[in-house]
Amino acid sequence: MTQQHPTGSRVGRHDAGQAVGLILISVALVAACAMGMIAAARHVSDRSRAQSAADAAALAGVDGGRAVSMQAARRNDATLISFERGGDSTGFTVTVEVAVGDEHALARASSVP
Repeated sequence: MTQQHPTGSRVGRHDAGQAVGLILISVALVAACAMGMIAAARHVSDRSRAQSAADAAALAGVDGGRAVSMQAARRNDATLISFERGGDSTGFTVTVEVAVGDEHALARASSVP
């Protein structure tokens, strides 16, 4: 059965209210996309911060050892996971791993230019 809509168009009995459903589905899809984009942005941000912290910790470790490397990581809101120093009489290399949230990053610095 059809009925006359106030605007003059005919609306079927089963057509009434379908726009509300479509709007709700659209809003849900937009919200899901927004949450996914926020999670992706957080991942990229944490990855970048982890790499910056690892670079700073490795460079600090060349001059000051593990303790200074750990301080550099903390100043960059990161946790020092590992610190390795190796080399010979010509120089040495420091390799560090840091974590920011769930992201880990490695960096290496050398005492030799």
